[in-house]
Amino acid sequence: MGTILQFVVLGLGLGAIYIGLGTGLLLVHRATGIINFAQGAMAMWGAFVFAQLRLDGTLVFPIGSVELARRPPVAVAALIGLAMAFLLGLLVHYVIFRPVRHAPVLAQVVVSVAVMITLQALVVLRFGPNNIDVASLIPEDSFPLLGAEIPTRELWMAAIMVLLAAAVWAYLRFTRAGVATRAASENERAAVLMGFSPDRLAAVAQVVAIMLGTVAVMLGSSLTGLNADNYTLLVVPALAVLLVARMESIAIVVVAALLMGAFQSLINLLITKPFWPQWAQSGLDQVVPFAVVMVILFVQGKRLPSRGSLQTIRLPDVSIPRFRPIPAVIMLVVGVAALSFTEGTWRFGITTSIIVMLLALSYVVLTGYLGQISLAQGAFAGAAGFCLSKASVNWGIPFPISLILCALVATALGMLVALPAFRIRGAQLAIVTIAAALAIERFVFNNYTLSPPEGNPIADATLFGLNLGVREGRDLSRIAFSLMVLVIAAVLVWAFLRVASGDTGRAFLAVRANERAAASSGIDVRRTKLIGFAISAFIAGIAGCLIGFSRGQLSAESFSVFAGLQVLAVAYLGGITSVGGAIVAGILGPLGIVYTLLRGVFDLGDYYLLISGLGLIITALLNPVGIAGATREQVAWVRRKLSRSGPPPSAVPEAPAPKEPSRV
Repeated sequence: MGTILQFVVLGLGLGAIYIGLGTGLLLVHRATGIINFAQGAMAMWGAFVFAQLRLDGTLVFPIGSVELARRPPVAVAALIGLAMAFLLGLLVHYVIFRPVRHAPVLAQVVVSVAVMITLQALVVLRFGPNNIDVASLIPEDSFPLLGAEIPTRELWMAAIMVLLAAAVWAYLRFTRAGVATRAASENERAAVLMGFSPDRLAAVAQVVAIMLGTVAVMLGSSLTGLNADNYTLLVVPALAVLLVARMESIAIVVVAALLMGAFQSLINLLITKPFWPQWAQSGLDQVVPFAVVMVILFVQGKRLPSRGSLQTIRLPDVSIPRFRPIPAVIMLVVGVAALSFTEGTWRFGITTSIIVMLLALSYVVLTGYLGQISLAQGAFAGAAGFCLSKASVNWGIPFPISLILCALVATALGMLVALPAFRIRGAQLAIVTIAAALAIERFVFNNYTLSPPEGNPIADATLFGLNLGVREGRDLSRIAFSLMVLVIAAVLVWAFLRVASGDTGRAFLAVRANERAAASSGIDVRRTKLIGFAISAFIAGIAGCLIGFSRGQLSAESFSVFAGLQVLAVAYLGGITSVGGAIVAGILGPLGIVYTLLRGVFDLGDYYLLISGLGLIITALLNPVGIAGATREQVAWVRRKLSRSGPPPSAVPEAPAPKEPSRV
């Protein structure tokens, strides 16, 4: 019993971090209506500044740094870290979140994901990718209870964060500004009539949220150290806590956060027991947030509150695509020429761009046409890729049967994740899918009983005795493999155009526009969503298998949550509502043509993630339709201008003289 109590108390330290992040998420949502997926990334910046000051006395800025004469005291370093968090909160609000407060949910989700990607990349560049050990702000002590040593540090951490959450509750409950913030969450006109600016209230909420999260990360970093990837993704269990509280109650956030942390700690105790199965010893604690999210959304579903606003902006327009043989042949010829006249790294970059284009196409199907926001496409691709390793090496299934079977595995997984979409959509569905992606990554891809640490080898593809492998001898990018990828991509794009231009595509667009209106017109909304998820996951699965063939061996890093978010970034950047946007996304995608150019010519490969994150922010703010969409709009504008302007006056024939009326 004492050991169980000890692990429960240890879990309160993790719960304290969830309190800070979850309360911040709730406060920002009440003030702006935005679910900030970057909450963890924003909170860790000030904590990293604090840790670096305590480590060697260096004050790190996004650009440049200052080496202090000596390390500042703990209190001074903490205040500097909080000041940096304060400035970051103001910057993010006024430059990024303020312009999208009344934008569609898709734009809000994409912007917050872009901030997450940008800050995570910036932290890695400025502080390094390795774990930073942080000295505890609270003295480490313990006391005996029930035969076990109960730590006091975690108890103090939980108490501090509970008090700070209570202060936020008091602000919302007893101050005029807090009451106005609550009123604005239902109707912004109410806040305006009270004499408050909803924009200023939102700025205050953003700053308080990031500083609260920064305090939580400062306290919690002494438990596990600071790591950019881990603390960025701690937002996922915090989102689960937010949903348990129905995005309304700070008290429930506090209780759910502490219970979540304690339960995850108990799981870490249980997996050490002899009776616990070996296959379930890795990543099970990350399955808990996903399970909580699924249960809450199924139980509460459409009863979750939504925020009132003064304005709604439509999603980017989608045009019904048509298959044009001549442009298609031209593009194929250009692709074959590009692959034939390049070699080595450049050919591999072009091939990777074609594969990333398919992943982006899966976003076009699901998000652009069906209106469902998924952050789990990378997980679908990874499931197919890891399945391909088993199918090609262990089971001996030949190509292309193995390719199709593994893509169908991804399809089944996509249809499973689609079940919550029957009741929810928008940011809530994004929460489900990112929780699913993290659970799959930690429980499946990082599970050494399912995915050995030495990697997952994949046999080369062969067809009728023809070797389609990517490497042979000193040739690291064979033309046969690249042409195979091009042919598969062309077939999938053609199939998508047929589906999108038919009745299924029109059903997708009807559901995207208005689910109730679609249902009233006879469209089976659930069936349509299931078909959309299935098609999208199948395309992502094919892309995952092609990634496996191109690498020859897969690891968990190949399909991490961040890898999937990078593809979402370039998909939105290219234009998430068209095949042209997917093609642009492939060119811009990770390890693609632009990455090869940045790395090989400009030596900026390490800055690729930061550049893509900043590009996504700018695109979401200034050009929601993406590069391809903007190009299409410009072409349409030129055509309208040309059609309106007739031939020059000299070329206009004279009108015939009117005939005199005939006389009887």
